[in-house]
Amino acid sequence: MSRTTKYLPMTDPAHHPSKGRREDARLTTGRGEYTDDVECPGALHTFFVRSPYPSATVRSIDAASALAQPDVVAVLTGADFVADGFVDCPAPFRFPQGDGTEAVETPRQLLVRDRVRFAGEPVAMVLARSFAAAQDAAELVMVDYEEHPCVTQPADTPLVWDDRPGNIAYHWRHGDAAGVDAALAASAHVARLTSKSTRVAAMAMEPRSALAYTGEDGRTVMRLSHQGPHQFRDELAKRFGLPPTDIRVVIGDVGGSFGMKSGALREEVLVFWAARRMKQPVRWTATRAESFLSDEHGRDIRIHTELGLDAAGRFTALRVRYDVNVGAYMNWRSTSPVNNIGGISGVYATPVTAAEVRGWFTNTQPTAPYRGAGRPDATYVIERIIDVAAAEMGIDPAELRRRNLIPASAMPYRTSFRFEYDCGEFERNLDKAMELAKYAQFPQRRDEARQRGMLRGIGIAMPIEMAGGLLADNARLTVNTHGTVTLRVGSVSVGQGHETGFSRLVADALGIPIENVRYEQGDTDLLAVGRGNGGSSALIQGGSALRHASENLIENARKAAARKLEAHADDIEFVRGRFQVRGTDHGVALMELAREGEALEGTGAYKPERPTFPNGCHICEVEIDPATGQVKPVLYVSVEDVGRVMNPVMVEGQIHGGVAQGLGQVLMEEIRYDEYGQLLTGSFMDYAMPRADDMPPMVSANVETPTALNPLGVKGVGEAGTVGAMSATMNAVCNALQPEGVRHLDMPATPARVWHALQAATGSRASSA
Repeated sequence: MSRTTKYLPMTDPAHHPSKGRREDARLTTGRGEYTDDVECPGALHTFFVRSPYPSATVRSIDAASALAQPDVVAVLTGADFVADGFVDCPAPFRFPQGDGTEAVETPRQLLVRDRVRFAGEPVAMVLARSFAAAQDAAELVMVDYEEHPCVTQPADTPLVWDDRPGNIAYHWRHGDAAGVDAALAASAHVARLTSKSTRVAAMAMEPRSALAYTGEDGRTVMRLSHQGPHQFRDELAKRFGLPPTDIRVVIGDVGGSFGMKSGALREEVLVFWAARRMKQPVRWTATRAESFLSDEHGRDIRIHTELGLDAAGRFTALRVRYDVNVGAYMNWRSTSPVNNIGGISGVYATPVTAAEVRGWFTNTQPTAPYRGAGRPDATYVIERIIDVAAAEMGIDPAELRRRNLIPASAMPYRTSFRFEYDCGEFERNLDKAMELAKYAQFPQRRDEARQRGMLRGIGIAMPIEMAGGLLADNARLTVNTHGTVTLRVGSVSVGQGHETGFSRLVADALGIPIENVRYEQGDTDLLAVGRGNGGSSALIQGGSALRHASENLIENARKAAARKLEAHADDIEFVRGRFQVRGTDHGVALMELAREGEALEGTGAYKPERPTFPNGCHICEVEIDPATGQVKPVLYVSVEDVGRVMNPVMVEGQIHGGVAQGLGQVLMEEIRYDEYGQLLTGSFMDYAMPRADDMPPMVSANVETPTALNPLGVKGVGEAGTVGAMSATMNAVCNALQPEGVRHLDMPATPARVWHALQAATGSRASSA
């Protein structure tokens, strides 16, 4: 006999006493527990001695004066690390380049012993009984450097890289290059563009932070602000030759990550080593100035694009080349532009595509995943060139997109470049966004703005991205005798609201009030394996694992209910939190079984067979003051298909946050170095960040086409806002400048850059006249 399990939908008002997130009251009233909040009596404080030079040989390090200072306990160098028998790169990452060859990870010394390759590299760490003492003593560590020439942008000037010739970190190729050449040669029109995705910094609200100490059982405990506790534990185990079970990693509240807090980063690994070496607790929290120097940066890609079109405006071919500034070192984090370059296909039926990516070494901070991790750049490739082609061919940008959209009837659809979409209604997204943005009335708004002496522009982007990936996640549910369900899942919240989202998912599945669910995250002792955070994977992997854990718990509890009700388990149905004998009113509640002492637990795991593809349409409208170059976004519309929408409020929150980061990059954010390799934007006085009053009114809507690729039908939402915002906003800026003779402007569209572009266009028109 089949068994019956009925779930309440997450939108059921009976299970939604409040729209607020469970964690909000705690976090907004200062009751969160971040790594730096954890008290640890006797912990030594760390301050790192960092190179002032971007390229130099370390001749010697003299720590005598620093060691003589009060409260200074030790100054550790790379020589100490080697003396302890450890290596910097135990298992180098190997990256297939698409032609049968591999690029190999460059070794990165945790504390530099010989050659410094960017300004800010750590060469020593001071341990003292207070932060102030460590910081003061760091200035007394004397390092003798021999300075060398540096390179800050991809160039043919050779860098000294031990036995590695040239500056190329990797050279990846994919697609039908010969087919693209032929198709472009036969095209009625070819649009060409060289553009830039600028270097930016994640600048999470909570800086990177770590605390290492010996636990009561003698194992080393690592508490840190990070997005992947299990991955970090496993990396420590490899580096230090330890069984993973000898290390406990604990992640508490995390104040933002965005990809920057993934991987085994230098300072955190060194804190672990120092605590074990010194046999006492060691802690470190980056200052904001250190964050600019030590956090890996994002983006920094020069993009060359060619799009072929026939006479009717239909795409014939696409060719793309990236030149990626990977910075001083290459590892798996450096390859995110390649991993997600499939997004250059967009939502369009382009017959043939080819791309190559060259990663270049420079004397700058290494680049790594930042919200979207290559997805925003790939979308920018196709969406920006479409607007260029539309202007050159005299076709409305929305119409040009519509002519080339993949129809819903073609699903599943394999693009000409890497991806296969399982479902999507792209034209529906476009129609809804145009309706909400009142796109048809834009010419009137542009005319009205011009009468006021202002320039108005509108930009469209139709992003699609690969989400979830193929990594597995795990979950465990346990019920105690007080009727509380403890929820543990491998996905880690870095501010997205997992406590609310996952608790709601479990409460709905078990038919209990959400108040009966207790959320715990980020402890490798409580869950042996976990996915961590990244790739918009929380609901796809973590949520699906929780669904399986809920079903497993119900099946386990069904047996206990059968014993109590003196019935066969196949005759027991579970409806709204209660087991009952089919066809009768004889039953028992799940929580009643727990209170009677039944040991109830459920475990679940989920590993996707294929990634999902959230998609949408974003439209941004801006107004520019030509007298000052100031760009003001006046409206932002996002229509997203993230599959089944589990919590509309949280989906909208993710979109808003992502859009803010995309707008920030387009309008103001940029990490810059001077020609001598010195960081020019090393504080918030120099590196502009968007504030609330920089954001336009936002209108969000969802178009749901649930995927069949996971049990929840979800596609992922964490990166969607940023993926669309970069392209839509930059297209809007260029659309506003186009009537003034500006064909293209690279981000960031700061007032100075916009003003100079307008002046140059005016001068060009005057000289040609």
